[in-house]
Amino acid sequence: QVQLVESGGGLVQTGGSLRLSCAASGRASRSNSMGWFRQTPGKEREFVAAIRRISGITYYAGSVQGRFTISRDNAKNTVYLQMNSLKPEDTAVYYCAANLASSYYTAILGYDYWGQGTQVTVSS
Repeated sequence: QVQLVESGGGLVQTGGSLRLSCAASGRASRSNSMGWFRQTPGKEREFVAAIRRISGITYYAGSVQGRFTISRDNAKNTVYLQMNSLKPEDTAVYYCAANLASSYYTAILGYDYWGQGTQVTVSS
């Protein structure tokens, strides 16, 4: 059974920090890469960050580069997203995703399994 469970969302003031976690089980724990995406009402889901499981190579959206850091603990099958200097425009539901074999590390179509999402709200 494949399962991705996110945690760590919440309400924070502008300039604050949050750390999201995503625990993977089943096939998702043997993914080629793990990613974080986010979505706000009325908008398409967008890429935030990704990390390749073996090499650790990371990818970031331009809007979060320098503020967010993705990392992974392969022994725990867990991926993290450290979010610093948060802005109101970072408010969204954040989704963790697992990519089993695709080389599309930053595209939605490259990901096979998705978590349920966790809400991040940044107040101004």
